[in-house]
Amino acid sequence: MIKQFAALLLSLIFASAVLVLAAPGAQAQDTKTVISAASKAMGADDLKTISYSGNGTEFSFGQAYNANSPWPSWPDKSYTRTISYEAPGWRVDRVLDTIPPDRKGGGLPPGPTQTVLLNPNSAWAQQADLWLTPYGFLKAAASNNATVTSQTMGGKKFTVVSFTAPSKAKVNGYINADNMVERVETWIDNPMLGDTEWDATYTGYKDFGGVKFPAHIVQNQGGSPILDINVTDVRANAPANLQPPQGGGGGGAPAATSQKLADGVYLILPAYAALAVDFKDYIVIVEGPQSEARANAIIEEAKRDIPNKPIRYVVNTHNHFDHSSGLRTFIAEGATIVTYQSNKAYYEKIFAQPHTLAPDRQSEAKKKISIETVGDKKVLTDGNHIIELYRLVGSNHNDGLLAAYLPKEKILVEADAFNPPAQVNGPPVMPVPAGTANLVDNIRRLKLDVETIVPIHYPADGRKVSVAELWRAAGKTN
Repeated sequence: MIKQFAALLLSLIFASAVLVLAAPGAQAQDTKTVISAASKAMGADDLKTISYSGNGTEFSFGQAYNANSPWPSWPDKSYTRTISYEAPGWRVDRVLDTIPPDRKGGGLPPGPTQTVLLNPNSAWAQQADLWLTPYGFLKAAASNNATVTSQTMGGKKFTVVSFTAPSKAKVNGYINADNMVERVETWIDNPMLGDTEWDATYTGYKDFGGVKFPAHIVQNQGGSPILDINVTDVRANAPANLQPPQGGGGGGAPAATSQKLADGVYLILPAYAALAVDFKDYIVIVEGPQSEARANAIIEEAKRDIPNKPIRYVVNTHNHFDHSSGLRTFIAEGATIVTYQSNKAYYEKIFAQPHTLAPDRQSEAKKKISIETVGDKKVLTDGNHIIELYRLVGSNHNDGLLAAYLPKEKILVEADAFNPPAQVNGPPVMPVPAGTANLVDNIRRLKLDVETIVPIHYPADGRKVSVAELWRAAGKTN
């Protein structure tokens, strides 16, 4: 009896060991089966390219009218996206519908056609746009040691396939009972928001020549929509004909250079431009734009121009992400942000969010966030230099758009109101842009005596921009 029990016990132990050893293999097999079944059901097995068309809405991420408003949108009369999973890359062709003239906020598409080609060194924030597509997700999951779990969401059961991206971010795909990929989510780094969720939902799947494709696509970043497209036509394995974007290539932030505009006043180029002013015991920077790389370049150039002084203030013209994505770097430098009053609570909230996917200087420095606010006017002075900060009243671009005026030097720093043409005698834009007209109105309202304009979007030739260029662009005489 004892021998029989011992034999049974050994048999159970051996069987348990076999199950433990077999479990990873079984899990891998289950994952492979799930991905294969979804790929077959969706017609993705032999899919190399796909092109889909429709209409809908795109949103200007990070370009809100104020800190409490949603991303502004623009309507697409037609929207076509052609994707190559072999290149890999994609092209978007769009025809805009009528955009309301009183649209508030920034950001419109850079052109009717955009082409993006990826390589292994492309940032995950860029690659994710390809692998968030249903077919891209299945292809990526098949080659990235994915795992499978089950989850109920909104009363609906899903098989969840997950893998880890090269950025160490998790990617989850939700496959429904019909083997359709209904949702894909991941996380990307954003210099303003930190670790930011990016999700896409796919509903209303239809058969398009043997390929199952969703009739409705919605993408969100940070909980807000960035794309909402109704699909009407799909072509599988059509020629992609992707061409590299003009002027593409280049790596990293361009080296900073500077020009002395006046005693103790330095223009830091290239665009996005910044201004460094030599106060008695410290430096004031006007604008901390774009990225940590650009902010570091501005800081280094300012310290070359004005050695042995700390940067105490950085003036932020407005909260659009391209003009504020270097601010965390200035916080790490120990600087106080000077910005429009409604941005304070927003900045305090988002600048405290974690940046674990791409840690920046502030992630390590953990400096206390210091913010001073501007209403309609604020003056920074050391008794010698004076910087007057004014809100541009009536701007459709941003509710808290600030301009910096140096009265002694007759210099005005502005962002997104007047963007000079590439050549000094280039033809003015007609009709006159609303921002340009608004800047002229504010200069006249405030009775500012301006000789030199410093646009943050500085012309590539690096010329000194006279106020005469502004008057010409606005169709005015001083």
